[in-house]
Amino acid sequence: MTTQNTAGSKTLVVHYSAHGHTRRVAETITRTLGADAFVLAPVAAYSEPDLDYNDPRSRVSREHVDRSLRHVALAQDTPDGFADYGTVLIGYPIWWGEASWVLGDFVRNNDFTGKTVVPFCTSFSSPVGASARDLAAQTSTGDWRPGTRLEASIDADGVRRWLERLGVEA
Repeated sequence: MTTQNTAGSKTLVVHYSAHGHTRRVAETITRTLGADAFVLAPVAAYSEPDLDYNDPRSRVSREHVDRSLRHVALAQDTPDGFADYGTVLIGYPIWWGEASWVLGDFVRNNDFTGKTVVPFCTSFSSPVGASARDLAAQTSTGDWRPGTRLEASIDADGVRRWLERLGVEA
């Protein structure tokens, strides 16, 4: 895949990070590409106990079991100037083989027409699975590329090599 920005087209890196792994990767991508950043912030932030997937009473465990609880309102779901971006990289943690449902409103509430969308997840062990395809299915717009799983502990050189393989350029 080669994605090169043309005049007037910018790159945006959007992410949600539960434990900081996705944030670290997204910040590396942002610096490497000279891109803009947009952090998805739930109105009701997840605490550490909320994220304990080993506790069946935790917020994420209850949301996992009951899909009706998965609507996660965002402080802002559309970045300023979103229409100006030609490439959007979307980063997220994997929860039970799925993209964190924090991304739902962002994907559903934005128009990706004319944009190349590059999903990436961070995980220590879970594969990307159908997570990127499932995100793309929540919208009917945009050129969604296959998702990539990046090791949660990937270093900056590994992120740069991944971007080079993708052909994503600033």
